[in-house]
Amino acid sequence: MTFRPLHDRVLVKRVEEESKTAGGIIIPDTAKEKPQEGEVVAVGGGAIKEDGSVRALDVKAGDRILFGKWSGTEVTLGGDELLIMKESDILGIIDA
Repeated sequence: MTFRPLHDRVLVKRVEEESKTAGGIIIPDTAKEKPQEGEVVAVGGGAIKEDGSVRALDVKAGDRILFGKWSGTEVTLGGDELLIMKESDILGIIDA
């Protein structure tokens, strides 16, 4: 199954955090917070401006991003837990 977000929406897969601290302490799943980092899976066609033209999005599939703690709507597609969010919910792109 394929999914293509509409307009200025972005489909994001959360990046899993380490389950062990630098000191070697294992963090149980119940104490972990959901990561605020993810990878863009798919992007919409662009934001529609007031004059009717379309502005392309600044992110593309494969970009690693940071987003707000409560950003997006959680969905399950093909057994994967993903987030759908607006481009404005993205705080920035991580360059490796």
